[in-house]
Amino acid sequence: MADASGQVTLRELEALIARALEVSNTSTANATCVAKALAAAEADGQTGHGLSRVPSYAAQAKSGKVDGHAVPQARQTRPGSLRVDARHGFAYPALDLALARLPALARANGIAAAAITRSHHFGVAGQPCERLAADGLVALAFGNTPSAMSAWGGQRGLFGTNPIAFAAPCKDRLPIVVDLALSEVARGRIMAAAQKGQPIPAGWALDEQGRPTTDAQAALRGTLLPSGGAKGAALALMVEVLAAALTGANFAFEATSFFEAEGRPPSVGQLLLAIDPGAFSGGAGFAERAGLLAAAIEQDAGARVPGARRQARRERALREGVQVDVRLLDEVRAIARG
Repeated sequence: MADASGQVTLRELEALIARALEVSNTSTANATCVAKALAAAEADGQTGHGLSRVPSYAAQAKSGKVDGHAVPQARQTRPGSLRVDARHGFAYPALDLALARLPALARANGIAAAAITRSHHFGVAGQPCERLAADGLVALAFGNTPSAMSAWGGQRGLFGTNPIAFAAPCKDRLPIVVDLALSEVARGRIMAAAQKGQPIPAGWALDEQGRPTTDAQAALRGTLLPSGGAKGAALALMVEVLAAALTGANFAFEATSFFEAEGRPPSVGQLLLAIDPGAFSGGAGFAERAGLLAAAIEQDAGARVPGARRQARRERALREGVQVDVRLLDEVRAIARG
C-alpha cells in the first residue's frame, strides 16, 4: 500500500478511503465518490480537505450524523436553476449531480445556478469550478460552514470559514482557478496541525478568551481571524446569504460541527453558478482573452496564475503518488479493517 515514509499512489489512496467509509455505514457509490474527492484534495496539496477528513467522516457515518446511504435529489425550478437536496448525506454526490446538469442549462440559458441544501463539508471549493471550466464554462462556488469567525468587532462565532471559488477556461492551457477561505486560513489546515501535534502560525486564530494563539487545539476551540479584516468578515456575511439564506440551509451559527460525530446533521448549503461565455463574449474569444491575461501574469517576474501551483502538484501526484502522514495513514487503515 505505502512505503515506510507514507508515500502512496492516488489509486491506492482512493481504495483505502473508500473501504474505510464502506465499513463505516456508507454505500459503495457514495464511498467511491467521496474517496475520489478526498484523494484529489491530497493530490492538490490541500491536506486539510483530504485524508485527514476520513476519521471524522467515518465517525459521523457510523453515528448517523451524515447519512452514508443518502441519494441526492435534483429538481429544476426554473429554466436555469436547480435545487439539489443532499438529504443530509455527503456533499460530493450532490455536487456531482449538480455538475452533471449545469452545463446544459448554462448553454441553454447563458447562465445557470444550482442551490445545494441539507449538505455537508464540500472540500476543495475550486474543484467543482475547475470541472465546469474544463467544460468551457466560467464558474463560481460559495459554501457556508459551521461557525468559526465572528462578525467584525464581535466575539461570537457567527460565520463559517465560508470558502469562495472561481474558475475560467483558457485556450491551450489549464483554467484559471481562484479558491480561498474567508478566514485567514481554512479550518482544515488547523485540524491537520492539531492531529500532528504541530503549532500554527500567529495571526491565524484566537482562543476561547479571544487571545491570539499558536496552539492548534486552542484555535479549534476558539475563533478564526478573517482574511483582510473587516473586508473578509463582510464577504463571509455575503456567503452566508448566498449559501444558506438563498438555499434554505442552516446558517453557520445553526450548523453542527463537521468534525464531531455527535449531534444533528450540519445541514449547510452551497451555491454553484455556471456561465456560458458565448452568451456574452460571442464564441471562442473569451478563452483566448482569459489565456492572454494568464500569460501576462506569468510574464511578470515573480507573479503566479492562481491555481497553477495546485495543478503542478496534481501532475506530480499522478506520476509519483503523494506523501501522507504515517500516523494518519495507520489510523485510516485501522478504520478500513473495521
